[in-house]
Amino acid sequence: QVQLVESGGGLVQAGGSLNLSCEASWRAFSNVAMGWFRQAPGMEREFVAAIKWSGSSTYYADSVKGRFTISRDNAKNTVYLLMNNLKPEDTAVYYCATNGRGDHWGASEYHSWGQGTQVTVSS
Repeated sequence: QVQLVESGGGLVQAGGSLNLSCEASWRAFSNVAMGWFRQAPGMEREFVAAIKWSGSSTYYADSVKGRFTISRDNAKNTVYLLMNNLKPEDTAVYYCATNGRGDHWGASEYHSWGQGTQVTVSS
């Protein structure tokens, strides 16, 4: 069974940075794509970024391209989301998830969500 634990959220001023982590207690972690999503109050959960099992391909929502970087360390069963130049509209609960496949094939395929970590960006 997949267990995902996010951490690294917090309160930051606009223009600041945060580095989120998601640790998986799952032997198959190194074989599957991982994704980051976020959900703001009253909004639908939205795709943020994804990474192929090998780390050789990454995918981003247009709203974060150039500011966020997804990476992974398969030896540590961990995926990261480095967020730079944060904006108030980035405020949300951030979740990691897997699609159980080797690569990213679309946001709708993700499952096994973690509990989330709150990111709040003040203006």
